[in-house]
Amino acid sequence: MTRWPLVISMLILAGLATGCGGGPATPATPPPPAPTVTIGGTTATPATGPVTVTFTFSQPMAAFPAGDVQVTGANPAAATTMVDATHFTLVLTPPAGFAGSAQITVGAGTFTDAAGVANLTGATASQPFNTVPGGPVLTWSDEFDGPDGSLPDPAKWAFDTGGGGWGNGELESYTARAQNAQIQGGNLVITARRETYTGADGITCDYTSARLKTLGLFSQAYGRFEARIRIPAGQGMWPAFWMLGNDFPTAGWPACGEVDIMENIGIQPATLYGSIHGPGFIGGNLSTTINLPTGALADDFHIYAVEWQAGEIDLYLDSTLYAAYTPASLPPGSTWVFDQPFFLILNVAVGGGWPGPPDASTVFPQTMLVDYVRVYSQ
Repeated sequence: MTRWPLVISMLILAGLATGCGGGPATPATPPPPAPTVTIGGTTATPATGPVTVTFTFSQPMAAFPAGDVQVTGANPAAATTMVDATHFTLVLTPPAGFAGSAQITVGAGTFTDAAGVANLTGATASQPFNTVPGGPVLTWSDEFDGPDGSLPDPAKWAFDTGGGGWGNGELESYTARAQNAQIQGGNLVITARRETYTGADGITCDYTSARLKTLGLFSQAYGRFEARIRIPAGQGMWPAFWMLGNDFPTAGWPACGEVDIMENIGIQPATLYGSIHGPGFIGGNLSTTINLPTGALADDFHIYAVEWQAGEIDLYLDSTLYAAYTPASLPPGSTWVFDQPFFLILNVAVGGGWPGPPDASTVFPQTMLVDYVRVYSQ
């Protein structure tokens, strides 16, 4: 007896079973995407202290165990701070005396999201630090500790001398006499006097003072330049601690560049001016002031400083940063000329177009006391 009808019936039933419903079976739901992580908060500029690093995940995470972050060259904090479910921060602190880059690494699969899915890819970042022991290196200084009555050290300082206004309408004749610049009590004392004086240039002036410079003796590009100074007071007085580019004798001013670390005019006793000048930006173009909350600058010693690196000049009164200049600060078309060695100048001018002349209220002699001048490498 043949079995073909039974076989055909079974095939028909199988076809109906697979063909019903109008198409293929519904596919399974795809798994959720794995989280990814990026590392932010680091910079290309070397830090000198703790840096806060931010880890950003693509979706909410279950936790963030700091121990799963690999850090070399820095000490990570024991715990992290949760900003929100997708952002965590970790503080990195360099070891004492460390100079180099810390490497931060998150391996793939290290963390899991709220559903237990591990992160798909790892992430890396680096953060440079510069905390060499002892800080900047002293490269040049004068503590003015010579015998009382002696002239400034000729191995460190030269004198500008003469009258003629010095391009500013100043009223003094600068001299190299001890009456105008000498060591007293551990200070350099620059004294402005009211007296009739004719210098070697044949110009007779009603005032004398001193202007000292390190041109040909010392100059440096970049670093920290600071002086502890007690300035004079009175209408018409114009003390200054400043720098000019080493090419001043050939390029002239303002092409050589000028950095005014400290300027004051007597009519504004509480106001410090810090400025930079160069080709296309002279006068008040790039000048910043800071005012004492009480009293006058002449009441006491203050530290006047510039911290200078490639592309940036920062000015300080004591520990307060009050001005920062970069090439972006310059007027359009101007040239940044602060990438060569500069030499130092200390002087007390009398009169001139900016402060105006002394008047009946101005007491002479007036003195500027310089406790020290120090220069450090970067």
